[in-house]
Amino acid sequence: MRNLLAPFSLATLIAAVLSVAAFAQRVAILTPEGNAQALEIAERFEAPFADKFKLIDRSMAASAFRSSTPESPFNMTADQAKNVANAVGCDAFVLLKTETLRRSSFDRPEYYESYLAIYGVNGRSGQLVEWQLSTFKENDPAAASKRLAEAAPEIARIFAANLVTSGTHRTERPPMETINVDQTDKDLKQPTPYRRIKPVYTATAYLYGIRGTVDIEADIDDTGKILRTAIVRWAGFGLDDAVDEAVRAMNWRPAMRGGKALPMRVLLRYNFSKIEKE
Repeated sequence: MRNLLAPFSLATLIAAVLSVAAFAQRVAILTPEGNAQALEIAERFEAPFADKFKLIDRSMAASAFRSSTPESPFNMTADQAKNVANAVGCDAFVLLKTETLRRSSFDRPEYYESYLAIYGVNGRSGQLVEWQLSTFKENDPAAASKRLAEAAPEIARIFAANLVTSGTHRTERPPMETINVDQTDKDLKQPTPYRRIKPVYTATAYLYGIRGTVDIEADIDDTGKILRTAIVRWAGFGLDDAVDEAVRAMNWRPAMRGGKALPMRVLLRYNFSKIEKE
């Protein structure tokens, strides 16, 4: 019997399978701020995304999104993101944040930057699975905005392809096998780091004046080893990675009760805001 798969490499076959699986996914493109620039870019995103996913009608998605909009749409918890996905009826959604800013530097006293931050969110887990920033600089705001709009279809094509491989199909993290404990038990000692490490407020976050909160869950075994982590409130702009790196770099004492070490999942919260340099 002839091997019909012989001409194809394993990588080609895997890519084909991922492509078929992704096309079955329902994706919504959302513009929480609703400004004219964001709406124009969203329109230019539609065709590239429709090539990869089942795209939900943008007006219907916007209406459903407004009914469940969290207070900080670009800084959602995983549960808030899952609620959005349920309201919109999608497997994943894409948030577009865009603005044109006046800038200055030593070599350019005045110029304008149009930027586009894209958040790709898995609707099943509520986690941010893909994030991207694109910027365009010109001497006047209209030219910067025009360049961004013209580049939007290619930006969308690349982001949609990345979203296919980054995990629109991911599901919830499996529960940690741990001993049931009463958190009010006075004999219970939570896991603690030997030395706390402050996550970096990234240069990208500083440049765009980002304020936000990042929550991370860490599964710590009975030896103090971190088994896995999950960002359960995300902010983008490199802050999620900064938090994950800081938590993983710490050495931990395990949870203890009655002199016995216990595995435990802990929730850690980090708040970020821009502090102007003197």
